[in-house]
Amino acid sequence: MKRIRRDHKVRKFHQAKWDEPVIFELHRPGERGVIPPGTEAAVAAEVGSAEDSIPASMWRRNTPALPEIGQAKVLRHYLRLSQETLGSDMNVEIGQGTCTMKYIPRINEMLIRNPRMTELHPLQDVDSVQGMLEIFHNLDLAMREISGMDAFSFQPSSGTQALLAMASIVRAYHDSRGEGEQRDEIITTIFSHPSQAATAAVKGYKIITLHPDEDGFPDLEKLKNVVSERTAGFVVANPEDTGIYNHRIREFTDVVHEAGGVCYYDQANANGLLGITRAKEAGFDMCFFNLHKTFAAPHMCGGPATGALGVTDVLKSFMPGPLVDKEAGGRYILKDQTEVSIGKVRSFHGVAQTVLRSYAWIMSLGPDGLKDVAQVAVLNNNYLYHKIVQIRGASAPYVQGRRLEQVRYSWKQLTDETGVTTEDITRRMCDFGLHYWTSHHPYIVPQPFTLEPTESYSKEDLDEYIHALEHISNEAYTQPDIVKSAPHSSTVHRNDESSLDDPKQWCITWRAYLKKTQPELQEQH
Repeated sequence: MKRIRRDHKVRKFHQAKWDEPVIFELHRPGERGVIPPGTEAAVAAEVGSAEDSIPASMWRRNTPALPEIGQAKVLRHYLRLSQETLGSDMNVEIGQGTCTMKYIPRINEMLIRNPRMTELHPLQDVDSVQGMLEIFHNLDLAMREISGMDAFSFQPSSGTQALLAMASIVRAYHDSRGEGEQRDEIITTIFSHPSQAATAAVKGYKIITLHPDEDGFPDLEKLKNVVSERTAGFVVANPEDTGIYNHRIREFTDVVHEAGGVCYYDQANANGLLGITRAKEAGFDMCFFNLHKTFAAPHMCGGPATGALGVTDVLKSFMPGPLVDKEAGGRYILKDQTEVSIGKVRSFHGVAQTVLRSYAWIMSLGPDGLKDVAQVAVLNNNYLYHKIVQIRGASAPYVQGRRLEQVRYSWKQLTDETGVTTEDITRRMCDFGLHYWTSHHPYIVPQPFTLEPTESYSKEDLDEYIHALEHISNEAYTQPDIVKSAPHSSTVHRNDESSLDDPKQWCITWRAYLKKTQPELQEQH
């Protein structure tokens, strides 16, 4: 194999590798980490024995199949796994594109680890959680100012669930006006997140997709041609996942409103807009923000997340409930949902820890600080954009000039000239302790990669990332086999992805894995 040349501008990195088994394989019968205490005498005296107080139908027939492991072994297990993982605390994480990976203030993490937070339960009496309800209420008020909406719910557990809730509100609104069957179409754009079309389709809507004009903007004339008495709504991300901001968005929402449709806004990409523009002035009836992105709460491997859902007064009665409300005397309550509400979209009101993090972040920054966040994010992105389009083989299709808080780039020229693909570069970046994301499907931008630097990274951080891409581009043109055979310094070389297309091989749980691969061991676990 050819010797890999080192570039002094690129970080020397090698991923830690442990031959660490799945935690269930560490199970040893009888080994204990924690011995839970018995029922307290006062509780036992009040409720009697468990057999008396819990219906027989709720008793397990078998004990839960949990691994039995000592504390030291558990600690070693998870520390080893953590060393095999890259994330925003370990590397320059601008390559997660569209996910707004930013620094999470550690003081906010200390707040959510306070026992008064960790011991909260969603079924507590409201009088025992007045402080947390006040924070929910105050965050609602802050989000109203940021967006121009009239009420917020923090019940949705993700941006996609917020989109589903908004599509449900669109249907409930038209049903209430006797137009539910007539209005059966939702309009979106090809560069908006696929969840927009998917959630509307789940609600039974026909999806009409607008493709961009030659500059990458949604085509207004095409919108005018497709709106009709069948239009239920228009859903769009702006800026879209390309980083292109549609400065004519109010013309789009006006056209849809004239046709009787509802306009709702995917603001997952809002990091470049805070304090600068709002959903209300753009003509939207609803919007959502991801607290686990824009408002400095961590993704945490897909949860716990919050898709904060805001609506105007016209749609407030259709929101998922309950909502936090403040009585005249200053007491906070959970106000029941109305008769026309779409109902709950999850079991409880929202993730209190995520709400607290975001509230603390907003309050620490204030209005001017939020605007600074947006301006620095845009500055960082345009510096990165200016540098990357100068790298051999890289380009940024569509609008030439400034982008907002991210860009979807293309390696099409590099692929055509060297055979190295964006997936190859993804794996080679791992050798420098970095990561980047390509794009969701469909690949409208060929050989895509999507970068979002946010406000958290310094010029030095951005330069490190740029140098890595320059280094790989040079390798693609001079030693392409090094890139095509990457990664060379990671925990694993190449994953066998063939099973991803075969449902028969999917094993979502340990029990499913045993059932499919080792049925003789299943009963032991």
